[in-house]
Amino acid sequence: MGGMAAPQTVPVEVPDVDEVPEVDRAWVTIVWNDPVNLMSYVTFVFQKLFGYSRDKAEKLMLDVHHEGKAIVSSGVRERMEYDATRLHGYGLWATVDQP
Repeated sequence: MGGMAAPQTVPVEVPDVDEVPEVDRAWVTIVWNDPVNLMSYVTFVFQKLFGYSRDKAEKLMLDVHHEGKAIVSSGVRERMEYDATRLHGYGLWATVDQP
């Protein structure tokens, strides 16, 4: 009678940090400045959609106003696309990108 063969062990490859798949990287929703919406309205939308405090919403609005854009949310791509769509519904110009 033959003995049972010992199981073979195969080394597991651990990917380098630089090789993180695209889908695992964070995405962002960016709101861009426009000549149409009032600053108070943009602040209101940020508070309503994201639950931001008035101070945080105002800071983001001022970034949009002075810098031309602001990142208002980050996470998985599908959620960022959803956020951009909601912002479009309020008449804001928003895009989704990877930083």
